[in-house]
Formats: sequence, C-alpha cells, structure tokens
Amino acid sequence: MRKLKSTVMAIIALMVLGSVESNAQTPRPEYPRPQFERADWVNLNGTWTYAFDFGRTGAERKWNEQKSFDNKITVPFCPESKLSGVEYTDFINSIWYQRNINIPAGWDGKKIFLNFGAVDYDATIYIDGKYVANHKGAGSSFSIDLTNKVKPGSSHNLIVRVNDDLRGGLQPGGKQSTGYYSAGCSYTRTTGIWQTVWMEAVAKEGLKSVFAVPDIDQKQLVIQPQFYTEKNANSLVVTVYDGKKVVATKTVPATNNSVVVLPFKNLKLWTPETPNLYDVTYKVVSAGKTIDEVKSYAGMRKIHCEGGYFYLNNKPYYQRLVLDQGFYPDGVWTAPSDEALKRDIEMSKEVGFNGARLHQKNFEERYFYWADKLGYITWAEFASWDLNVNNELAARNTISEWTELVERDRNHPSIVTWTPFNETWGAADTGAYPRMMIDLYNITKAMDPTRPINDASGDCHVLTDIWTVHNYKRGQDLQNDLVFKAGEEPYRNININDRRHQNFARYDGQPYMVDEFGGLGWIKPEERSSSWGYGAQIETLEEFYQILKDEVEALKASKHVVGFCYTQITDVEQEKNGIYYYDRTPKFDSKRLKEIFESIPSVIENPVDLIQP
Repeated sequence: MRKLKSTVMAIIALMVLGSVESNAQTPRPEYPRPQFERADWVNLNGTWTYAFDFGRTGAERKWNEQKSFDNKITVPFCPESKLSGVEYTDFINSIWYQRNINIPAGWDGKKIFLNFGAVDYDATIYIDGKYVANHKGAGSSFSIDLTNKVKPGSSHNLIVRVNDDLRGGLQPGGKQSTGYYSAGCSYTRTTGIWQTVWMEAVAKEGLKSVFAVPDIDQKQLVIQPQFYTEKNANSLVVTVYDGKKVVATKTVPATNNSVVVLPFKNLKLWTPETPNLYDVTYKVVSAGKTIDEVKSYAGMRKIHCEGGYFYLNNKPYYQRLVLDQGFYPDGVWTAPSDEALKRDIEMSKEVGFNGARLHQKNFEERYFYWADKLGYITWAEFASWDLNVNNELAARNTISEWTELVERDRNHPSIVTWTPFNETWGAADTGAYPRMMIDLYNITKAMDPTRPINDASGDCHVLTDIWTVHNYKRGQDLQNDLVFKAGEEPYRNININDRRHQNFARYDGQPYMVDEFGGLGWIKPEERSSSWGYGAQIETLEEFYQILKDEVEALKASKHVVGFCYTQITDVEQEKNGIYYYDRTPKFDSKRLKEIFESIPSVIENPVDLIQP
C-alpha cells in the first residue's frame, strides 16, 4: 500500500511539474485583457500546425476537416517573424491553422468563448470541420460563442483560415510593405494570428462589458454595464479599492438599463507624473451566490480641449510625445514578452517623453495596461495606410474595425486622443473620404464623448478636435513655419487653396500640435547606403544634440504649439532615426536627451490667450 501511495504521489508530482513547465513554455502567458479579467480561462498560445494556401484552394480540398497540417508554428507570432519558427517573409495571401482544444468539464452550464486578440485579416473559424464564424480586421479583438459547438469534458478540432490581401486597397495595413522588400517607411508584413488566443467560461447571465467614465469635477465614477442575458432579480455589485481599502461600493439590478454612480470623498487623480489607479471588482449575484466575477481598474482623470489648449485634469498640459510604431526585430508586430511592452514605455520616460503617438498599428491591450500603470499618455491610432480612402468598401471596413477598437480600449486612462488616420494626402475632398471622416467622428463621439479626436494626423482635416501637422525642418526654418499670422491659415501640410483641397476644414482654434518632427538619423557609416533618417546626414554626437536642442527650442518659442511628437522611439529596420537602436539598446546619453525634451514643462502654469488667425 505504501509503495502504491508513493508511486501515485510521484506521478502527481510529475504531472504538476509537467504543468508548470508547460505553462512556463507558453509564449505570452499573461491574461490578455487586464481591464476585464476572469480567473477561469485557458491560454491557447503555443504550437499549432499550419499550411500555406497560396492558390486559395484549401476550402475545395476540405482543409476545414484536417486533423493536422504538415508544418508547425508558434502562436501568437506571425509567420513572418523569427519567434513563430517560420520566418517566411514573402506575401501570404492565405494560411490555415490547426490545433486541438480541450474544454474543461467544469465549464458545463456556462457560456464558452473563443477569443482572438488580433488576426490579420479575414479569419474564418471551424470547429470539427463545421463553419462557426468569420471576422475581418487587422488588429481588433473578437470573441466567438462556442457554447453550442463544443462539449465540456471533450476535445475538439479547431481550424482557422486567414486570407490577407494587403495590396487590394480595401483593408488596413499600417506600415506593412506592399512590395517584396521593406523600403522607406514600410516594413516586414504581419499575416494571420498575431495576438493571444484564449478560451473563457462565463455565466449565462454574466457581465459582457462596462463603460467606466471618470468624472473628477463631481468626484464620481460612472459605470454603464452590459450583460449577456439580463435578469432583474440578479444584482451587480461594484466595489472600488484604494489598495486594500474599500472607497466606494454600489449594488444595482443586473440589467443594461442600470447606471452605477460611485462617489469618492478623497480623489486621487491619474497623471503621467502620479499614475494613481483604483482597483475595481464586478460581481454578478444570483440568489445570494456570485455567478460571475471580473477584476478591473480605473484611473480618475479628465481630458478636454479649450481655448487652443489640451487640458488634463483642468490644467493646460503640454504633450511631449514620441512616435512608437510597435515593431520588434524578432516578433514584428508582436512583442516577445509582456516585459518588453513595459520596457518600451520605461525607455521613453527615461529620455523625457510623457507619452506616445502609437503609430499605424492597433496596439494590444497589454500595452495600454502598462501605460496606465506607469503613467504614460497615448494616442490610439488606426493602421490606416494601404487603404484606398476614396473607396466606399474600404470606408465600410474601416468603420467596422475602428468601432471595435474604440469599444475595447475606451476604459484605459492612458488613452487621451483617438486618431483614425495618418497622412491621407491623396484623399479627395468630396465623396467617400469626407463622408467616412464625418461618420467616424460622430460614431466615436457617440461611443466616447470624453476624448478629443484627431481625425487625420498630418492634415486633410475634415472634422477634428485637435489640429495636427508634420514638419521635419530644422531650427529656425521650423520656427518660421510655425508663426501664426493674422488672417492667414497657419502652417499645414496641404494647400487649402488647391482645388483638390478647398473643401477640407480650415483651422478654427483647435489645439495646434506638431505631431511629427525630428526624425534625426544617427546612422553608422557602414549602414548609410541602405538606411535613412530625415534631413541632412549628422556626423557627430554633439551635432546631433545641438540640432535636437534647436528644434525643441523652436517649438518652445512657438506659443501656439501646445504639444509635439518626436519621430521616433526606436529604429525600425531601414529607418534609423530612433532614440534607441532597433534592439532597444541606447544610442545617446539619456540624461542629455531628458534635459532637452523636458525643457518644455508638462503643466502649463500660466497659459496666455492664444491669438487665433
């Protein structure tokens, strides 16, 4: 008996050890949705099988019924990346993925969801050979209800087919190259699954989502919940903590009509300098029993624009942003680890930036989590490049995905501006483009009236709360462009008198920001023939520091400029104008950079009346 018991214990020990080792080997093991976290979930990252389908004939060959494919890939890394184990960098117009999924027996009686952080672009899901769902998007998250498709305690075959047509002009691509090679501002492509895939069990009457709106003027947090199934007899209990101390709690009926208002006595505000966060728990209670529990957090802060200034917590606030394109040498669009996301923000703060314009990529929620935690303001931007902005179907695809992103990310206090587009300088001032911009503005405001919208970074403005321009001139030339002259349009990137542009918006007193400048190349001599930065070649470090200082001084002297974005935080492939190298090692003396960028204080203590043109 003792020998049998010893053997059983040894087997259990090996099983536990195996489980630990398996978890340790799971890439990106952290919960992917930190503002809406449940305990009962299964991470599906790791080894999947796959096959390329260049002729798009897999459906004809019934690949949806395949039990496995011949090749292996590590999810959630795209097949173009080193971390995927594939590293195929030519165009992939179709790829099929396969893995088995085991549904825990304890999930019986619950709703079962299959969640994708992001799949680029057209994803079709099959379970046991049968069609389940389709989703289109380059970077938006989506959930599929598998409740009636799988059986708790059983194993099922999951197939994901992804079609990608980057060069078709109807889908967003961001900075993905439309040529074979990376060139100019375009880099290695991302195809297929590139964010975490996971399953989750939820009570049928569980909480579907919340919209949490901080109201610092009235010292309250206002929450609008939504449930999978409403039941008036159920209750939603919301509790807010400051550390371990309960600072507010409220119980309301578990219906979509409920509004939860949580007053605060001693409010701790969120800023980049003091990133105070409150922990929040949501519990759905039925007949005295908690049937669903979600952990979250909230930051109490206010954003608004007034009199030509951007305000944070009712004080004019100067945004010292850096352009962050979110590319990684080994993961392309996917950070190799959660720590890498955190470190990118820490590196930026170390050299004097208080935030980032997240450029031409739909960043994952874990990035916003670290921005919230570390105190770092962000502009959330759509991956709009490669879209034909004058095409009606491209507009339809944009509106659909953009609304998914806004709904997903609107509770993050670090996000202070929505930016749907970048440099739409080929846009027509009539037709699909202006209609799309107006629709995006109005839809975004309806979903989230608390943040300003920068409709198109770098001009072609149609309807915007922030006026942005791009200018890569240096020193005095930069300053000369930024002088406001009475009765004239300020500097902008399009000629408003050109007949192609005359119907675009004219400047109307919005906060005026240079949301791209600098881009100063610091390039090793042996790399100069294949790399680039903006402006004339810089030969010495002292020359670099002086040029940078002159540019920041030019912005500082331009009293109408109330924020900037420096290009960029790291080199990306052939574009070598980063503050850091592509591998995140430093190029410069961080203390000197910090002194230069922070020569413009964040808080504008004595704002003057800005004279509008």
